[in-house]
Amino acid sequence: MRVALATCRVLPGWEKDDFPFHAALEERGITHDSPIWDDPTVDWSVYDAVLIRTTWDYMEKQAAYVDWAATVGASRPFFNAAEVIRWNTHKSYLRELEEAGVAIAPTEWLFRGSSVDVASLLRERGWRRGFIKPMVGATARETLRFDADEAGIAEAEAHLDRTLAAEDMMVQPYLERVETDGEVSAIFIDGRLSHAVQKIPVAGDYRVQDDFGATDFPIDLTPERLASAERVLRAAERRFAHLGEHPLLYARVDFLFGDAGDLLLTELELVEPSLFFRHGPEAPGLLADALKRRVEAAGG
Repeated sequence: MRVALATCRVLPGWEKDDFPFHAALEERGITHDSPIWDDPTVDWSVYDAVLIRTTWDYMEKQAAYVDWAATVGASRPFFNAAEVIRWNTHKSYLRELEEAGVAIAPTEWLFRGSSVDVASLLRERGWRRGFIKPMVGATARETLRFDADEAGIAEAEAHLDRTLAAEDMMVQPYLERVETDGEVSAIFIDGRLSHAVQKIPVAGDYRVQDDFGATDFPIDLTPERLASAERVLRAAERRFAHLGEHPLLYARVDFLFGDAGDLLLTELELVEPSLFFRHGPEAPGLLADALKRRVEAAGG
């Protein structure tokens, strides 16, 4: 069996988290390469399956990325499925999950070409601080936290004037507990919890990614938090039930804490998330086995 672990052209030199997964594949006799997703010279037909791993530049070219997934996924096992990729690369999926009963942060959805009176929005919502992020984004790209004072509102309006000319954006209340409690991520493989991590930003920051110096460590989920994560996953599985019993090979459910300590879904990562293998020693083998089963079931 030969699989492609799709990547991007420029991968940070510190990215080593997938190495245990590579080893797990090799232990099972599975050959793997890491072709660049938008390299036109790649012959995807030589692979028995394509697994997206580190395609961390798709945000700037989402349409091409979705088309690539659809093209390659039409002729071979592709994980997660191209239909899932299309849905999950635009954060409007959060609206759908909210309608299915999942708790998310209060959100104003602003679409490209629109405008907003930020001061009126914050006043009507009763928000003391706000947070802006794009509907297609990752690694804190084009995010902004701001205060509901004159300077903060001016900064937010300038930010939205610039970004809304080119893309869809979201405005939410700034969840201040991110600075102390960070973000909680539950990692699922083949529909079952593998492990969970908590990510804490550097003092005074809100960015929980390695890129900005954040720390992360394994945690045990309380029964209530596990139930919250599973509620999100099951809602997504129902959305894609036509793809099979467990339509998602992998998933990462990310939560922030509300003011009352409640968990609010911030992202459901189904495309190219870090799976924090360093904090889940059984996870590399679980993913390798699940991938192997699915490829074999598809006749690969």
